[in-house]
Amino acid sequence: MSEALKPFPVLGLPVHLSNDYAGWLAARLQEKRGVHVVTLNAEMTMQAEDSPALANIIRQAELVIPDGAGVVLYLRSQGRRIERCPGIELAEALLQRAGQAAEPWSVFFYGGAPGVAETAANHWQQRVPGLAIAGVQNGFLPAEAQPEFRQMLETLQPRLIFVGLGVPRQELWIAEHRHLCPEAVWIGVGGSFDIWAGEKVRAPAWLRDNHLEWVYRLYKEPWRWRRMLALPKFAIRALIYRLTQRHPVSQQLP
Repeated sequence: MSEALKPFPVLGLPVHLSNDYAGWLAARLQEKRGVHVVTLNAEMTMQAEDSPALANIIRQAELVIPDGAGVVLYLRSQGRRIERCPGIELAEALLQRAGQAAEPWSVFFYGGAPGVAETAANHWQQRVPGLAIAGVQNGFLPAEAQPEFRQMLETLQPRLIFVGLGVPRQELWIAEHRHLCPEAVWIGVGGSFDIWAGEKVRAPAWLRDNHLEWVYRLYKEPWRWRRMLALPKFAIRALIYRLTQRHPVSQQLP
């Protein structure tokens, strides 16, 4: 049986340390043990500071990975050298494995603008011929259609469920609905569908490797500047937390 990964605190939130997240999740899938994967970065950490509900969801998740450069640098400052694990890359590693498993893992794509999740699913169907696509659903589902959608998920019981609703909506939605498919791995994948569908392009590898993907995002989407203010805020909180250990996430500083 796969063992629980050891968490390390980042401003009061857990980050699980591993060199092989995909392998650990593959073992959980084989054991039919459900997992909520949270892809933690500086922005989400700061959102959790203002939202006890989000902070609680992160603390209860079976797997929290270091998605953002700020989180990785914080861990390194604490003597925990670990590589950044972007959620999109973890999702891609699982999709590659999904079609090769002895019992193929079915996949569901939920989120994005109309047509985007479908295009993303088709993209992966072509890349991994053995991939079993359980279904797709865009993120603009009206409230009256939600009960039917929930029933569909419960009937299909997909093993991998990618939710691209943006932070924190996707984390809150997963926490509320994961009981529908208790043996599934649920991952909030943000804008990954847009990238897989060809609507957007990731930063060049050299920027990603040097923890500068956020610069590319800001260049391509200047409206993100307000969201990017979370980065210096995170750095200040990290310094204060390291010095005092008295202000965990979800508690406002005076």
